[in-house]
Amino acid sequence: MESRGSVPAHPVPYEGVWRFTAPAVDVSVPQARHAVRDLLNRQGVPVEDDVLQGLLLIVSELVTNAVKHAALLSPELAVEVAIGAEWIRVSVEDNHPYRPTALVTDYAQTGGRGLLLVREVTAEAGGTCDVEHTAGGGKIIWAALPLKTQL
Repeated sequence: MESRGSVPAHPVPYEGVWRFTAPAVDVSVPQARHAVRDLLNRQGVPVEDDVLQGLLLIVSELVTNAVKHAALLSPELAVEVAIGAEWIRVSVEDNHPYRPTALVTDYAQTGGRGLLLVREVTAEAGGTCDVEHTAGGGKIIWAALPLKTQL
């Protein structure tokens, strides 16, 4: 008998999609980070520590961006965590129409490089990230990382 691919017969127990909302205020940044970490622990996701730390940094940066740059038009943000057998995707959605771009490194500035940091952490882990428009005119910024470090 011929086998094509490695699709598991049954989904792994930690697979799923979780979504929560939070006000676009500063305190939501650590709350979102802790909520994502607690979700992964509760679901028993076998994520390597360096991938987990990168993922939590990404969550912090994306929520911070929504709080700092979108709160005026989007007083609430949504964080979504989607977990597959070999990957994890986090996204932050807000209702502000502006689609940010990663800034170049400017060492004279003390901020403004969050999306650049997200791209770098994502690439280093072997993942992908992007910004998409929503049907309602807002945006979703997401990053998907493999659960295991890429060699």
